[in-house]
Amino acid sequence: MSGDKGRVSVVGIGPGAPGYLTDRAFKAIKESEIVIGYRLYIQQVEHLTAGKEIISSSMGREVDRCRFAVEKALQGHRVALVSGGDPGVYGMAGLLLQVAGEGENEPAIEIIPGITAAGAAAAVLGAPLMHDYASISLSDLLTPWDLIAKRLEAAAGADFVIVIYNPRSRGREDLLSRAVEIISSRQGSKTAAAIVRGAGRPQEKRWQTTLGELPGLVEEVDMASLVIIGNSKTYWKNGRMITPRGYRI
Repeated sequence: MSGDKGRVSVVGIGPGAPGYLTDRAFKAIKESEIVIGYRLYIQQVEHLTAGKEIISSSMGREVDRCRFAVEKALQGHRVALVSGGDPGVYGMAGLLLQVAGEGENEPAIEIIPGITAAGAAAAVLGAPLMHDYASISLSDLLTPWDLIAKRLEAAAGADFVIVIYNPRSRGREDLLSRAVEIISSRQGSKTAAAIVRGAGRPQEKRWQTTLGELPGLVEEVDMASLVIIGNSKTYWKNGRMITPRGYRI
């Protein structure tokens, strides 16, 4: 550890709306001197960044952001490295810890959890994650598609509820359809499914559907969306998606 007073706080800012920011995350950003993050995430906390040094960059510059955060902290600065959702769930926490150990000194590091996209989307739908579930990202930028497909098949075969992150983008328009095909080989067409776009944000929207009908809604899905596919027991009741845990009622 460095003897400096600098610190990197890896801050989970939740799904984006101010009401989903925890008190601990709010305090960490307010007390920081430098705020670093992806441009969209910086915009989501701009109400907390007046008078601070702001360092924002595009997707694909994650390693650079982490190295800069470490450098600034070792110089004695209080740094907030913001991450959407929870920084430990497809976020910046793991990468920051890897980068921090590259040199002889390591700054003080604090990881501040946030509301995950899965948690926010589940709350919009009802209670689809009440039993065991698997979170699988369809982004094949860092994970080969063959491995993603293997995980999809295993999760569907084990009857997990499946939360699909990064379901579709302009460069990956067909991967969600391919994922649905894999899951459909193990699950019935009437399996409850849903899409939530912009969970926790003003433009939030949801679609209630089934696994069999999901391919017809693929065009509605983007990188701000999550897809949740239930297990064999998941059902819809009064517009709410429910996965029973086994309680006797």
